[in-house]
Parts: sequence; C-alpha cells; structure tokens
Amino acid sequence: MSFPLSHASSPSHALAPYGWDDDWAATFAPYAGKGLVPGRVVRVDRGQCDVVTPAGTVRADTAFVVPRDPMRIVCTGDWVAVDPDGDPLFVRTLLPRRTAFVRSTSSQRSEGQVLATNIDHIVICVSLAVELDLGRLERFLALALSSTAGAALLGDGVGTEEREARPLVLLTKADLVPDPATLTHLVEDIERIAPGVPVLPVSSATGEGVDVFGAIVRGGTSVLLGVSGAGKSTLANTLLGEDVMDVRAARGVDGKGRHTTTTRNLLVLPGGGVLIDTPGLRGVGLWDAEAGVGQVFSEIEDLARGCRFHDCGHEAEPGCAVLGAIEDGSLPERRLDSYRKLLRENHRIAAKTDARLRSETLREWKRRGAEGRAAMELKRGRIR
Repeated sequence: MSFPLSHASSPSHALAPYGWDDDWAATFAPYAGKGLVPGRVVRVDRGQCDVVTPAGTVRADTAFVVPRDPMRIVCTGDWVAVDPDGDPLFVRTLLPRRTAFVRSTSSQRSEGQVLATNIDHIVICVSLAVELDLGRLERFLALALSSTAGAALLGDGVGTEEREARPLVLLTKADLVPDPATLTHLVEDIERIAPGVPVLPVSSATGEGVDVFGAIVRGGTSVLLGVSGAGKSTLANTLLGEDVMDVRAARGVDGKGRHTTTTRNLLVLPGGGVLIDTPGLRGVGLWDAEAGVGQVFSEIEDLARGCRFHDCGHEAEPGCAVLGAIEDGSLPERRLDSYRKLLRENHRIAAKTDARLRSETLREWKRRGAEGRAAMELKRGRIR
C-alpha cells in the first residue's frame, strides 16, 4: 500500500483526534524529510501493529524496531514513522515517549513491561462490587505516579518534551452502593491513601459520574487500568456510545471478570480525547517506582524527617517519629506495613535489574573481544 505524499506533508489535521500536536510535528520533522509518514499505534499483536496514519489505518510489521530491551518494544499509544512504500509496510522508527506506564513482568524477572505510552491520564478502576483492596490500589498509584520518569528515553531519534501523566481513581459500579453516606465514606478512605489524586464514583448503569469523567478524559490520552471485572470495557463502551469492546458479567461470588479484553486498544472518543482499554491485570509488579512510593506514602516520609536518626528503619529505633505515630493512632499500622512491602519489592527489582545490565554488558564486552581477536588472527594470517 502506498500513501499520497500530500498527507505526509500536512498530517496534523488528520491525526489531531489521536493526539497529534505541534510538538509531535516538530519531533517527526526529520523523518518527514526521509519520506516517512507519522502514525499512532492503536493495537499490537505478535510482531505486527495497527497504525492510524493520515491516509487511514494500516497493518505494519515491527521487524525493524525489535530491540533487545523489552522496554523499547512498540506499544499501544506509541507514535511511529512508517515507510509508505513498503510491501509489506514496516514501522521504521519509534518516536520518543512522553510518558509510559510500566510494571515488572513478574517477581522472578528483572524486566519491565510497558502497558501504554504517551498518556495524559492514568485511570485506575476499582470496582465497588467487591471489598476494597487498599494495598493493591497503593501499588497502582505508586506506578502511576512514577510514569514519567525516563519515559522520554524510551524511543529513537530526536527528543520530545517530557510530560506528566496524572492519576485518577474511578470507583466503578457505584450503583451497587445505594447509600450516599456509605459511598462518601468509601471515597474518603481512598482519598486518605491517594493524596492529591481525584477520586470519582461512576456507574455505567445509571450514568452517575460519566459526564464528569468524559470531561476529564476529553483533554488528552487516558489509559484504563484495573483487575478483570472492574468495569473498564463497559465504561469504554459507555463513553463511545456503542458496544465496541466485548463485555461479560463478572462472577457473582468474587466480582472477578473473565478477561474479555485480550489486547490493549486505542479508541477515539466521540466527545474528544483518546482512550486505551487494557486487559485485566492479575499482578502489578513495581518497576522503578521509588518516587511514586514516596508520594503515595508522603505522610510517612514527612514523619521520618522527625526521627532521631537520619537512617531510621522505623523498626525499633529510639526516637522514631513514625513508630510514635503508630502508637498514638495517627498513622495506621497497615499503611506502614504496605510502605515497607512496596519499598522492599522495588529495591529487589532494582537490584535484579542492575545485575542483569552488568551481565549483559559483560557478555557484550566478551563478544567484541572475541571478534577483535578473530579479526587480528585473520590479519596475521594474511600477512604471512
């Protein structure tokens, strides 16, 4: 498939609904000079991706941008440069990312997995059909608040402006909590563990909060995150005004869904804005989230400044302001336990990552050394 060059020279109008702006145009300018066209990845599947371009949505191969680092694999939300004359079409370049939501692949590995990129809002969906899991929400928030760090390095070519993705907690299925006082209490519980983060009850069944949420996401790209059964796809369909995403009822016993969404899909909302729907997450391992942990547990870090010792571990040290807050009841012990757990996990992942990088660097040095010795032996053989 070929693209008319007129589209490549003035892509802003065609791609504006997908988030194209003057900054992206400036970043893409060097590639436009090479005859490439811009596009945004709306879906990725087994080495290929669907890319919306000025000429329409195309299927492109990612073979030219398959890196060793899994953090640089093409992801839903990425802006890319596509070769318009290829057959098949190929993604040639991955543009630098402004933001990225990243989790660790598993507790046994030291690699990160990018779930969505170039996002302005990270929407954490929490179902009110089941008991609130505050620890899981704190984990999501720590990752969300760390989403900007290093994101602009995860791409090729000219850098772009690094921005901040703002988290939002959606309490879905609010119609299942008919008592307003109870709902207000639940919102306050979340606000206490999410300082500065908006908390919004919504119901796709009654429409409660949907207009407010639609107004928030109208200004950029938003990603819906949460466990299976949290109502993400139902909410996406409500905003879209049609049943685009497949939905199944959650189990009545525990409120869990059945992973009807299997890929991350980028959708343009009729009222403005872009939405990335994601499959339900069984696990959310931390990845480079120390800054986010500090923000989520800011009250603990503020208390720690009053400890007698600057390296206080808040275990049994004399003059520990954190333990003092536990004793007088101003700090719940659950919060301190969660803080310790997330910090330990993040440090463990960081240590594994450092060890993996050192090992990969050593292997690269050995490979280059072997190639150098082989070249020298070949040269010596020719001299003789």
